Amino acid sequence: MDPAVSGLALVGFLIVTLGSGVWIFAGLLVVSFLGLYFLVDMPLSRVLSVAGSITYRSASTWELAAVPLFIWVAELIFRSTVSERLFRGLAPFVDRVPGRLLHTNVLGCTLFAAVSGSSAATTATVGKITSSELVTRGYDARLAVGSLAGAGSLGLLLPPSIAMIIYGILAEVSVSRLFAAGVLPGLMVAGLYSGFIMLMALVKPSIAPAGHETYRLRDYLRGLVDLAPVITLMGIVLGAIYSGIATPSEAAAVGVFAAFVVLGLMRELSWDLLRDSLMGTVRTSVMVCIILVSASLLSTTLGYLHLPQELGAAIAGMGLDPLTLIALLALFYLVLGVFVDGVAIIVMTLPMTLPLIVAAGYDPVWFGVFLILMVEIGLLTPPVGINLFVLQGLTGWTLGRVSRAAVPFFLLFGLAVAILVAFPQIALWLPGLLYD
Repeated sequence: MDPAVSGLALVGFLIVTLGSGVWIFAGLLVVSFLGLYFLVDMPLSRVLSVAGSITYRSASTWELAAVPLFIWVAELIFRSTVSERLFRGLAPFVDRVPGRLLHTNVLGCTLFAAVSGSSAATTATVGKITSSELVTRGYDARLAVGSLAGAGSLGLLLPPSIAMIIYGILAEVSVSRLFAAGVLPGLMVAGLYSGFIMLMALVKPSIAPAGHETYRLRDYLRGLVDLAPVITLMGIVLGAIYSGIATPSEAAAVGVFAAFVVLGLMRELSWDLLRDSLMGTVRTSVMVCIILVSASLLSTTLGYLHLPQELGAAIAGMGLDPLTLIALLALFYLVLGVFVDGVAIIVMTLPMTLPLIVAAGYDPVWFGVFLILMVEIGLLTPPVGINLFVLQGLTGWTLGRVSRAAVPFFLLFGLAVAILVAFPQIALWLPGLLYD
């Protein structure tokens, strides 16, 4: 069958299947089986054999072991008092900055993202305190919720990002290099958010209550003690990776052990905490891993159909310059993010888009950061923006109201993407420094 016709048929299968409301992994499996059986004309016995080998190979990938371990770290911290400590610890250090405690959203999410690797966990952990506390203290509710929606997305960009682990597995790129590549762009996004809050505070002082608290030296020292659990975990996990002592998967195991030690010292370890965190870890990990395995089978189907090569040749024949290609892909991911979950976007589109990017001369590590940024934008777009759902549950607001509050930070994400495209070394400098 002609590759173009096969590709259109496969996309049609995918749209109909996912549009019917079935689980994403089931939709990917159904489309893969139909594609291999009808479009590739592969016997059923051969389809089952291919599916079995691909499933085993994908599920036994060593890097995949890091996913449930980092999720477990996030679950342990989420069920502790770390979020309360984050808020108390940051408060003295931001009180004199325009916007005052609104910056605890950005800084708290940045710190927690460097431990959890999950956007939803970051938003929920920081938001369960700040979403109500800031409004109670007289801060602008819309800006408080909007900044939390945007900053919570940093869980996908800052290491140890679960999305980056998935990208690294699928693209066969070093996860350690990807982690390093996400550091400066993540800090850039956090800086844009804090800068916007300061600008709003200067233009419209009413977004924050007037006056300042009186903090003494002991208050700053107590703040450092409250921040110590997150900073310690962040230092242990990232230090193990960047020092070369441990791979990302090994560092994830180290992170779990460190989380147990820290929570033990905080006297918060209990059988209930252990049981609840394990159950949450199993649910989330199974969801992520089964989607990844299903996507691997879809990638194999696309390979049999030669669709990535044909698509690459077609776009190459259009004579697009690299910048135009990136602009079109950004628009493509922006539209896709409205309808599809972030992990699903990565696993479904990468087999087709990565060859185009490599052919255009872009670095796969840089593209990983670009793709994660586009996925993060999707976290702020209804109807499937995960961060919006989390905040809807925390605040009791309607989805539309939460979405409107997130609009300025959605636009700032777009600005961050433009800056990354204009200055790719923002993502590539640190990996080059550490690993070249």
